[in-house]
Amino acid sequence: MHEMSVALAVVDQVAEAAAQAGGVTAVRTVRLQVGELAGVVPDSLAFCFELACAGTLLEGAELVTEAVPGRARCTACAHEWAVGMPPRLTCPDCGGTRTDLFAGRELRITGVRWEDGGPTPTREPISEEC
Repeated sequence: MHEMSVALAVVDQVAEAAAQAGGVTAVRTVRLQVGELAGVVPDSLAFCFELACAGTLLEGAELVTEAVPGRARCTACAHEWAVGMPPRLTCPDCGGTRTDLFAGRELRITGVRWEDGGPTPTREPISEEC
């Protein structure tokens, strides 16, 4: 299951950040941006996250996901649009087929709340290519 590997990577990165911070007794909240085109099912990720957290500093932590819509830009006319699912990659204005996806593939940790309520510095994004 793809979501389990994502959940394990998130748990590992947050646990590493907590160890570097020192004195952290528990993690309460993990915030993630999840792009519409990242190939991740949010409900499955939440289920896997709960399993991956068991027996770790993150046990009982809440996973908060922010959906990021897929967006594209036509290289010919510069029109931007929401690509949707399944993604529409031809320009709705000019019909052009050369497009740049500039949003919707995100999969990154955007915040963590420790037991004491203090936020951690933003960590490097987790990269998952679809």
